[in-house]
Amino acid sequence: MAQSVDSLSPFLAQRLLSTSIHRLTYEYLTNYDAKDNHAIPAFAEKWEPSADKLTWTYTIRSNSTWSDGKKATAEDAAWTFNKIMSKEGTASANSNFVTNFKKVTAPSPTKLVIELKKPQSTMAALDVPIVPKHVWEKVDDISKFNNDKDFPVVGNGPFILDDFKVDQYVKLKANKDFWRGPPKFDELVFKTYKDQDAAVAALKKGEVSFVAGQPALTPAQANGLKGESDIKVNEGPGRRFFALATNPGARTLDGKKFGDGHPALLDKRVRQALFLSVDRKTIVDKVFQGNAVEGAGYIPPRFSEYTWKPSPDQELGYDPKRAAKLLDEAGYEKKGGKRVGKDGKPLDFRILCHATDPNDKAVGKYLKEWWGDLGIGLKVNCLDDVSVPWYAGEYDLAFDGWSVNPDPDFVLGIHTCAALPEKAKESAATDNFICDKKFDELYDKQLAEYDPAKRAALVKQMQSWLYDSGYMNVMAYPNAVEAYRTDQIKSITTMPSAAGNIFGQDGYWSWWSAVPASGKSSSEGGSSTGVIIGIAVAAVVLAGGGVLIALRRRSTAEDRE
Repeated sequence: MAQSVDSLSPFLAQRLLSTSIHRLTYEYLTNYDAKDNHAIPAFAEKWEPSADKLTWTYTIRSNSTWSDGKKATAEDAAWTFNKIMSKEGTASANSNFVTNFKKVTAPSPTKLVIELKKPQSTMAALDVPIVPKHVWEKVDDISKFNNDKDFPVVGNGPFILDDFKVDQYVKLKANKDFWRGPPKFDELVFKTYKDQDAAVAALKKGEVSFVAGQPALTPAQANGLKGESDIKVNEGPGRRFFALATNPGARTLDGKKFGDGHPALLDKRVRQALFLSVDRKTIVDKVFQGNAVEGAGYIPPRFSEYTWKPSPDQELGYDPKRAAKLLDEAGYEKKGGKRVGKDGKPLDFRILCHATDPNDKAVGKYLKEWWGDLGIGLKVNCLDDVSVPWYAGEYDLAFDGWSVNPDPDFVLGIHTCAALPEKAKESAATDNFICDKKFDELYDKQLAEYDPAKRAALVKQMQSWLYDSGYMNVMAYPNAVEAYRTDQIKSITTMPSAAGNIFGQDGYWSWWSAVPASGKSSSEGGSSTGVIIGIAVAAVVLAGGGVLIALRRRSTAEDRE
C-alpha cells in the first residue's frame, strides 16, 4: 500500500484500506447481500421498529464470540454507539449515523434498543463496526488511540487483526470461530508495495496472487494480463466516483474561518466556469481509455435507484465559450492571455494531486491546458499525503473520490454543516467543508423518509444541488478492473455477485469466500503454503497506491493431495 493506514481504530479510520480491514475484523449490526445489496443479518439476527418508527429493537445473535473467547453481546453494541454519541474524539468516522440517536440501551445480552429523536431511514444500514466493550473501555484517550499496540486485536469478524508495522504490512488470520463459518485461507496480509507495475509483474510470475488498481488497473496493465495463462481479469461497474472538489472556504463548526483557499472560488460563476471547461468525454476516452463512465451526479450508476443526471438545460457540459463569459461576468477579464481580477492579480489556482495516482497526474495535464486556454494558471501539487493541507484548508482545488455504499447517507452526510471540524485543521467527517442550509434541509428530509421512491427523489435533489453549486465536479465513474491467479485462487465472490468488484466491498464476501486452488504444499510436512496477493487501492478520502495481500492456504487433507 503506497498509502498509509490512517488508523486501525474503527472510531477514527476513514480510508478505504482501513475500513476494508474493519469489515473483515468486526461485525456490524447488518450486512449487505452480495447479490443485490439488500440488508441481511449480521451481528443482529433481526430488527423491527415501533409503530412511530422512533424506537428500533435489534435481536443480537447469541452465537458470536470475541476472539479472546468472551461472548459478544448487545452491551458491546450499546457501548459502541454511546461512545460515538459522546463525541469524545470518537465522531470523526461514523458520527452521521448517530446524530439523530436519542438513547441506546441493552436490556439483555440479545436485545439492543435504539431510541431516535425523529424517524431515520438508515436503521438497517448502520455501517458502524461493533467493538468489544471489555477491551475498549480501558482505553484512556480514544481520540489518540490507533488500535495498533497489542496483538492480536480482539474482534469477532471472519478475520483477526494479528500484526501491523507502519508502511510495511497488516496481517490478518482466519477466525476459526466465526459464526458464519471460517474463511478458507488461514492468513491475509496487506503488504506495502510502492510500484503498481512491479505488482503486476509479480502477478505474472506467480509471486503475487491478486492485483487491483487505484481504483483500477490501467488499461495497459489489464490488457497485458488478459493473454496470460492462469490469470483472470475481473471487470465490473465500480462503486467509486472520480471528482474535482473546490475549496468553499474552510471553517469550523462554530463558523471560524481558516485555510487559504482562493477567494475567487467563493463565486459560483467561477466554479461553474471551471466545470464548463472540463471535457469529461476526453477524460474517459484518453485517461481511462473507456474503462469508466462519464460522471454527472454524486452516486455511481451501479446504484441505479439513486443515480441522477442533469436535465439538458441544467447540464454543465464542455463549453469553453460559456465558461469565458461567466468569468467575464465575475470580473475576471482576459488581458494579455491571462485572467486578471479587479485587484490586478492574475487568476491562478493550486490543485492537490495524489502522487501515487496516475489518473490525477494525467487529468492535471489536461486541466492545465484547458484552463490555460481560458487564461487561468494552474499548479498541480502532487503529494504522497494530501491530508495535511486538505484538513488545514490550504488548497484551492483537489482531486477527490469516495467509495459509495448501497445506502448513500454517509457520502451525503459528509457535506453537511454537522460534519465540519470542531477545531481548525483537525480531522473531521467533512469531505470538503461544504455547509449550506438548503442542502442540510434536504439531507434531514431524506434521512427521515422511509418510502424508497420518495427518499430516492430527495437524494437526487441533493445531487442536483451539489451539481449546480459547482463545488463537486464528478468527472467519471471508474470501472473495477482487477486480476488474480486462478492457480492460487480457485474462486472468489464479487459484489454484486453477477458483475462487481473484489476489493473494497460493502462487506467481507470476497476474502471470506475465497477458495484456494488445489495444489501441492511447498513443504514435506504439509504446512500452509504462503501466497502473496497484490492490490493497489484508492483511499476513501485520499487515493492510494499499491497494496499487497498475502493469503496462506489452510493445511487440510484435500490441500495436501
